[in-house]
Amino acid sequence: MPSMNIFSDDAFSLASLTAAIQNIPYQPGRIGESGLFMEKSIATLDSYIEQENGVLSLLPVSQRGAPAKGAPIASRVAKSFRVPQIKQEKQLGADAIVGVRSFGSETELETVAKVVADRLAPMRNSVEYTLESHRLAAVMGNYYDSTGASKSLFDEFGVTQQTVAMALTISTTKVRQKVMTMLEMIEDALGGLSFTGVRVFCGKNFWNELIEHDAVKATFLNTQMASDLRGDPRMELNFGGVVFERYRGTSAVKVGDDDAYAVPEGVVDLFITTFAPADYVETVGTLGLRMYAKQWGEESGRSINLEVQSNPLNICTRPRAVIKLTKV
Repeated sequence: MPSMNIFSDDAFSLASLTAAIQNIPYQPGRIGESGLFMEKSIATLDSYIEQENGVLSLLPVSQRGAPAKGAPIASRVAKSFRVPQIKQEKQLGADAIVGVRSFGSETELETVAKVVADRLAPMRNSVEYTLESHRLAAVMGNYYDSTGASKSLFDEFGVTQQTVAMALTISTTKVRQKVMTMLEMIEDALGGLSFTGVRVFCGKNFWNELIEHDAVKATFLNTQMASDLRGDPRMELNFGGVVFERYRGTSAVKVGDDDAYAVPEGVVDLFITTFAPADYVETVGTLGLRMYAKQWGEESGRSINLEVQSNPLNICTRPRAVIKLTKV
């Protein structure tokens, strides 16, 4: 039967467990699977963001002895953001191992590795769920600092959020004109940059009012797209050249019930997730990975500690380009 000292095998090293957890299937959240966020890695704990005329961009970290970046002009402001950490720990007791026996051609090492993988999978999903909440926060113009507190990007850089009152509770509202106003705000905020489309993530009340609005129904009536209104009311809807969809959230991770957020798609580096290294000696000076997994034994020898962590900073580099829509 397997014993606790089997964890001294290289199969349970930081590198091996980290590589293994990267391959564990997970169900990404809607923002994560949308492809909006560009993922980048850094070798430090701080991400430097530069602002010029309301636009934020990542600054590269210089190597020692390398030429310095040119001094910013007066209209630019550079700020440092400490990358937050998402971490979860669990214990794997001896009883979970000693009762496991090899089956068929499996070795003890392979069998214990499967037990560990079973423990790591839900831990990874919890970290991914938290990452989704951080990304949704970035869509809404916020970010999480190193203490886990939510901060406003608008306050941080002295810009204001753009909002359109859609007046969906009024049957005579010209919804298409409201959409055009929103598109013009996005164009202005992007300063001439092109975008491939706009997607609106809707809260549940906003979504219900939208799909039941007379102007929306009239647009689709007697057209080939009328089936969009007769089908599953939780699906997306294309109206005025903009894709609206109901964001399926939870009590903790959600778009406000009466709100929606219009996001331009196809804009390079509009949303960035920066991954910093884990807080392990082995990762010093290395580029951050999306996820890390590590194990170590208790002094008593009765259990093994398993840890999964990620160190992501999620930023919207042009927060004014994301337009907040309200139901009323």
